[in-house]
Amino acid sequence: MKLFLDWSSYENAGMGDAYADIPKHGGDFAKAVAVCINSRQCMQASAKGVMCPSYRISQNPGLSPGGRVKALKAALKTNDNQAFFNAELAEAMALCVSCKGCKRECENEVDMALIKAEFLGQQVAHNGLPLRQRLWAELPRILRWHGLRSLVTLRNRFPVLARIGETCLGISAKLALPVPAATPFQVGEIANVHEDSDNCDKQLVLFVDTFNLYFNPAAVQAAHHLLASAGYQVINALPLSSDSSTRPLCCGRTYFSNGMLDKAREEAQRVLAALAKHIAAGRTIIGLEPSCILSMRDEYLKLGLGDAAKQLAEKVLLLEEFIVREQNANLWPWSFQPIPSITKLLLHGHCHQKAVGSIKSVRKLLKQVPGLQFELIEASCCGMAGNFGVEAEHYDHAQAMSELALFPALRAEPEALIVTSGFSCQQQIVNGGFAKPLHLAELLCLAIPVDPVVI
Repeated sequence: MKLFLDWSSYENAGMGDAYADIPKHGGDFAKAVAVCINSRQCMQASAKGVMCPSYRISQNPGLSPGGRVKALKAALKTNDNQAFFNAELAEAMALCVSCKGCKRECENEVDMALIKAEFLGQQVAHNGLPLRQRLWAELPRILRWHGLRSLVTLRNRFPVLARIGETCLGISAKLALPVPAATPFQVGEIANVHEDSDNCDKQLVLFVDTFNLYFNPAAVQAAHHLLASAGYQVINALPLSSDSSTRPLCCGRTYFSNGMLDKAREEAQRVLAALAKHIAAGRTIIGLEPSCILSMRDEYLKLGLGDAAKQLAEKVLLLEEFIVREQNANLWPWSFQPIPSITKLLLHGHCHQKAVGSIKSVRKLLKQVPGLQFELIEASCCGMAGNFGVEAEHYDHAQAMSELALFPALRAEPEALIVTSGFSCQQQIVNGGFAKPLHLAELLCLAIPVDPVVI
């Protein structure tokens, strides 16, 4: 069995563990699957935590991480390649939304999101790539097409076009697709910073991800303004590619989550090449989209990219993580001011933020805004999960996930401002009939002092 990801960190998994029951086939990947000890913690009825949204809406043990492990182990124990691609296993894996909740909340840290990525890579290699899946994977390239905004607008306006899209591509006609901004973020809008190697402590690289680049350039502008007001020199990593291409950098997340692991590796190599000089200089890389930035800390380490990936993982932070780090070191120069126009705020955390614990940093920052009342919505996955919630066969599952806690919480506070940094989360909330959420960067910009004193 040719593996597409690096599973060597599981080389010694299961040694001395009577419960491991490691399958005969699949090498270290099989060991990663077998770390599950069948504690059934992923089948708890508690409303808190992230895992497991597909189990919560179905109460089907087969749709829990433990259930998927059972099916995967059964397939890997055989020497029949077809067993790894049977319809029941494929459906169970398709309903995993890669929330990473199990990696954090499971007592044995079963990484089902990563296991699913390998499974999808195997599936693509065996069955080929369906057109819809290829479209999702190639989204960063497709978004460069200038006519896309008009096409999506027409599709959303005329139900007949949406129904055609559902019939031909399986893209649900029950929701609107996100419309790209009239003008994507342009690196020229922000003055270039002289990269002084003697002043790297005050220089940052703001990684402009695909989703904020094309759909929410205001968040990029807000992040830049926020950091600049605190005295940092912001270098924008947008067309900063060492391959002489004008194509913006992309973390490769869309390829990774759709089974095109070789393409994901190529995109990661572009990112590593472009950021190499900044990593060597000691500059911190900051990002705004949790799924993209945390891919650099997690998924890159499984793509066989060597020390370069490890060095990047040590330097890349989400915006909130960076600000709190600077505050803890007494390097952040000013305090946030009140925002009189906001009386109540609801915070929805992206699953990956919760999985790495960065939502604690968000809460810490919000507590510093004088007079701001906020509530963290105790919810699992919003249901969108990249392209999952847009797919016709998964639309009802996605809505059911939202109805577990997220949508009821929003309905209970109709006047509250909503804040969430995940692009998928924002789209699910808007499609649920609620106001468009603010990105954390946009909110914090409202709390910058009128005359910030920069040290």
